[in-house]
Amino acid sequence: MEISVLEQQVLMTLLRLDPNGYGISIRADLSSRTGKDYALGSIYSALDRLARKGFATSRQGIATKERGGRAKLHFVISGEGRRALDQSVRDFEALRSGLNGAEVLP
Repeated sequence: MEISVLEQQVLMTLLRLDPNGYGISIRADLSSRTGKDYALGSIYSALDRLARKGFATSRQGIATKERGGRAKLHFVISGEGRRALDQSVRDFEALRSGLNGAEVLP
């Protein structure tokens, strides 16, 4: 199953933040590493798509007073998501390697 660039980036971020990835922490990590300002809605849309594909799972955190009694929804990459991410990265590297002198910056 195919994954978009944003989905790929979110999966990589989930690996880095495991097991504490939630919307705001995912957005902050992505923004700091890519220099792009992602809308929180686009992050949650990507997480929803990844969950529907079976590439990510979520669990409810503990409700806290600081969050007005609400709990964070934490996400982690699944085994199937890791395989899809690995394949996506391999595909990208295979495409990148044949650019005949017009290499893309690392």
